[in-house]
Amino acid sequence: MSILSIATSGLSAASLRVNVAASNIANVSTTGPLPASGGSSASAGASSPGIGPTFPAAYVPLRVDQVSQSSGSTPGGTIATVSAVSPSFTAQSAPGAPFANQDGLVAAPNVDLAGEFVELATAKYSFIANAKVIQAYAETEDTLLDIKA
Repeated sequence: MSILSIATSGLSAASLRVNVAASNIANVSTTGPLPASGGSSASAGASSPGIGPTFPAAYVPLRVDQVSQSSGSTPGGTIATVSAVSPSFTAQSAPGAPFANQDGLVAAPNVDLAGEFVELATAKYSFIANAKVIQAYAETEDTLLDIKA
């Protein structure tokens, strides 16, 4: 695997980390009904019992799993994949929410804000390091071309 492809795989992984962390931070307050409550709440004045408004589920936070690429005879680079955080929600008290269960609980995304900001910082420095590798490669290539000319 070439130096450029190794560095670009690192850039892609860093970019994915930023996107996932930003999504988790933006949706930290996106609550929904607890899964045990069935996702719906019957209103008191409904003509048929059990029929009521349905509410969207709570945001499911994501995480990036990054492993080194080890395929072929010359391994190098990294592969990043996105998966859901497990458990995806925590019970949170919000008795005023229309989808709260009888105990006043709703499902809140299981997002660790401090951890997400660490992910952003890690992605930033990873991106910088991989960009420096590409820059150094380009400068070295230019120098080699000057020597040959």
